[in-house]
Amino acid sequence: MRALLRKPAPPLDAFVNSIHYFEAPLRPYARERVMPDGCPMLIVNLSEDRTRIYDRKDPGRGETINGCILVGAQTEYNIIDTAGQVKIAGVHFKPGGAYPFLAPPADELHGAQLPLDVLWGRFANQMRERMLEAETPEECLTIMEQALLARARRPLFRHRAVEFALLEFRREPHSQTIGEVTEKTGLSPRRFIEVFRQEVGMTPKLFCRLRRFQQAIRRYSAGKPVEWTEVALEAGYFDQAHFIHDFRAFSGINPSAYAAARTQYHNHVRLD
Repeated sequence: MRALLRKPAPPLDAFVNSIHYFEAPLRPYARERVMPDGCPMLIVNLSEDRTRIYDRKDPGRGETINGCILVGAQTEYNIIDTAGQVKIAGVHFKPGGAYPFLAPPADELHGAQLPLDVLWGRFANQMRERMLEAETPEECLTIMEQALLARARRPLFRHRAVEFALLEFRREPHSQTIGEVTEKTGLSPRRFIEVFRQEVGMTPKLFCRLRRFQQAIRRYSAGKPVEWTEVALEAGYFDQAHFIHDFRAFSGINPSAYAAARTQYHNHVRLD
């Protein structure tokens, strides 16, 4: 396996968690369930120019699009084809991080998995072609970093209320309510929800629910005994029933099924 992870330089570091390159042998199973984390992604398949998109309700059905895609902020799991992950590069944005680089507001791309050329035109395919010609993985990542800077459609700074709220919502332990954070932004509740949705792709309430879910699965260590009630309380759930409800809503499975099939990556679960 070969993996390379890069933290971009300013000003991209305010919007991008990482730019990555991944190369690995074919996995012994065909598909994975990917947990949502609310962060948009740009993914480029470097082994073949296609991406398979599966139907959640009927994983045997799906469609094939090209190998350069934009994954909008997700709040439900996706199913991916492991054969399409043999050699990839991508951008993992921070919450709301894709907003400056795409014309539509983030809420219009919520849950989307689109060919990038729908949004970037010929530039998307030209970027992939340059990446295929790159002599090293490092050069691949540089091409992606330069592409982001070239495609900035909005100023590279966030709305102050959104920036403040994201910082507060991601604090651990989270001690303020959404109402308290909203009041400190100086915006009306309605206006705050509007600007937050436009940049992040979901409401503040849904974002905070998703953060709790992510905190819970990050607390689980694969291969070790786990007390899910304790995990739920540490992640901020009121009780076990509340935890199970959200876990199923975001992942489509229960915690035990997640523990049994989780891969080395906390957001990836073997499907078959």
